Amino acid sequence: MTYQPDPERYQQMEYRRCGRSGLKLPAVSLGLWHNFGGVDQFENYRAILRLAFDRGITHFDLANNYGPPPGSAEENFGHLLKKDFAPYRHELIISTKAGYHMWPGPYGDWGSKKYLMSSLDQSLKRMGLEYVDIFYHHRPDADTPLEETMAALDLIVRQGKALYVGISNYKPLEAAKAVSILKELGTPCLIHQPRYSLFERWVEDGLLDLLEKEGVGCIPFSPLAQGMLTSKYLEGIPADSRAAKETGYLRRDQVTEEKVRKVKQLNSLAQERGQTLAQMALSWVLKDPRITSVLIGASRTEQLQDSLQCLENLHFEPEELELIEMVLR
Repeated sequence: MTYQPDPERYQQMEYRRCGRSGLKLPAVSLGLWHNFGGVDQFENYRAILRLAFDRGITHFDLANNYGPPPGSAEENFGHLLKKDFAPYRHELIISTKAGYHMWPGPYGDWGSKKYLMSSLDQSLKRMGLEYVDIFYHHRPDADTPLEETMAALDLIVRQGKALYVGISNYKPLEAAKAVSILKELGTPCLIHQPRYSLFERWVEDGLLDLLEKEGVGCIPFSPLAQGMLTSKYLEGIPADSRAAKETGYLRRDQVTEEKVRKVKQLNSLAQERGQTLAQMALSWVLKDPRITSVLIGASRTEQLQDSLQCLENLHFEPEELELIEMVLR
């Protein structure tokens, strides 16, 4: 049966302006880092993507190496674009990245112009697209002049292969320089994608202030700390969890007794707010007006449904924030 999206989808989502650009992003975006690769089930991730769009999620975030195997998430997304979403391409924000290892040899990693241009060409081919909406440099490269990397992003926009560009995993000083170079080139930095959650707070030490000052959007990834900020690990490591998977990025040794103790306390606070722990963790990130969107993953439609309910309560009383900080100390 031909997919027909929910006609009420745009009434179910909040949209936030990305920095000082003309682009708005949904407050919740869907990342395809996990659960959309060659090792995953087609009908499952198809259902997740359909539900996401039905609920007003217009932004789908990928990278060249997402899978596993690397590249398979883009390939699978490309198949679903063709099957389900082709009539709605003009309603979608599709992003991808390059910066981590992708192929052997000196041109398949980091930040050279050669790598970024070649990688994006491959990504477009895998997804069956003429352009992406946002293209990111995925991580800083100390061995490549930042001017070269940013010039590659500028060229990509001028060639029409991306509408906007962004950076990811850049610390404040690196980000400030990248933003300045792009501004001089005439291709503003649209957005920064850092890791940010209740458990990882480095962006508060200057990055968020910089982005606000420069008019750059912010879309944190791993807001649930790879699933640690959910109810999943309250009683151990489930067999179907990321920590139990050989292909996952959350290791068993990261699920420590101290972390679990904090998670249990945070879970109690979330219940007092009438939220699940995942909902509270997402609401906590989104409470900051400097945050454009929060990037979530999902392995099941039920997870996505749960996460989206964070939008129903983004307000925190000062006493709640103080209790959260006490737990995290």
